[in-house]
Amino acid sequence: MKKRGLVITIIGFVLIGISLSIAVSAVPSNITGPIDLSMAAMFEGMFDKITNEIQIMPDDSAYVLYDVSSSDAPLLWGIQIIDYATGDMLSVKISNIFGDDYGEFVMSEPILFEELEIVQSDALNFEIENIGTRTVNVIVMFSEDPENSDALSNPNSPVMNMVMPLLVSGFLLVLGIIISIIGVLVILIDLKNNLGNKRNF
Repeated sequence: MKKRGLVITIIGFVLIGISLSIAVSAVPSNITGPIDLSMAAMFEGMFDKITNEIQIMPDDSAYVLYDVSSSDAPLLWGIQIIDYATGDMLSVKISNIFGDDYGEFVMSEPILFEELEIVQSDALNFEIENIGTRTVNVIVMFSEDPENSDALSNPNSPVMNMVMPLLVSGFLLVLGIIISIIGVLVILIDLKNNLGNKRNF
């Protein structure tokens, strides 16, 4: 029986193994468990401000202030529920000191990122209300003009040192899965042909 299918499948599994190895090595060493898997830790250096963990009880609200210093530049802001569980929900209302409304967002996933277009420097108030049924711990992150951030433009920044290996890892993972599937198909085809040849005899 031909062994080409088995060889192709093994090559696919090897690529998958290399992919996982690269992904593990790309994760910062200060992340030791799921509780440490915060966006702030994963993308260290990308954000201009990161709050400490804020505990919000059900039907209670927390307030975070952020002074925008840039003009005509987008503000990337994000919230992560550190100890997320199914059913957790937050309502985020954004306004400035003059009462101007920047929008309201409902969050039902572990992480929410949104971008605001800020025409001029402003002082923003983020009212974060826990509309879920249990107490949650959150962090809030801010990045002004993220597209021109040093974290993305500097190839030696912590973000790029992690993002590039993860991109390579993702490519190898997809390639490995495709090659493994091809290998399995070749094995099945060879088995079918082998059985057909035996019947002819």
